[in-house]
Amino acid sequence: MNYFVEAIAWVLDPANWGGPSGIAVRLTQHLAISAIVLLLASAIALPIGMLIGHTGRGKHAAVMVSGGLRALPTLGVLTLFGLWLGIGLRAPVLALLILAIPPLLAGAYAGFESVDRRTIDAARAMGMRERQIIGRVELPIGLPILVGGVRSAALQIIATATLAAYIADEGLGRFLFEGLKTRDYAEMLGGSLLVIALALVVDGAFALVQRFVVPTGVRLARASRGGSAAAGREARIRTTSARRSITEGNPT
Repeated sequence: MNYFVEAIAWVLDPANWGGPSGIAVRLTQHLAISAIVLLLASAIALPIGMLIGHTGRGKHAAVMVSGGLRALPTLGVLTLFGLWLGIGLRAPVLALLILAIPPLLAGAYAGFESVDRRTIDAARAMGMRERQIIGRVELPIGLPILVGGVRSAALQIIATATLAAYIADEGLGRFLFEGLKTRDYAEMLGGSLLVIALALVVDGAFALVQRFVVPTGVRLARASRGGSAAAGREARIRTTSARRSITEGNPT
């Protein structure tokens, strides 16, 4: 408990926020690394995932590749890239790319697969081209699930970007490695709390985005189904109550 109080005091200490190695600089570096990795991984994984979800081809290969990438130990991959590329951000960025691609790929093809095939057939019957179907039908409807994949990838990147300090001396992970080296556990725990807080803020932002990207028609349809289900449940309850009343009033 004392370590926790000391960690809070360390985070709130204005002296730790300034300077070239202060919290503000490290936080900016952490966000920049995470954003770069997320953008690069999205540029690679999202088009492939959308194509798989649209055509229905290559899903098994994508699942196998995603599973294989998930199984790789990030620290081991980072070490290999560090030995190959040397000190700098290239090794952490490549290692984090491998970590970020699976959830982005899964979210993209799952979002497109969630679209009712009858809706797509109706769009084709109206004369829409494949590109129009992707942009005007599948993408808007599947966007909440796709954003969910981006959200999951962003959280994994932010949590694992602490390892960037292992090779590049960048980001909030520096506080963890430095605190471990000097046995300053308040600094270590304080750095961990900063990473947790950053992840929670980003997760909340993506949760809002995920909520507001649901198309109005889909939202209304869900509400209608929810109302119909509630009405059905109420009707069943009334029927059951009536049967009980009849049974209790007319015992056999």
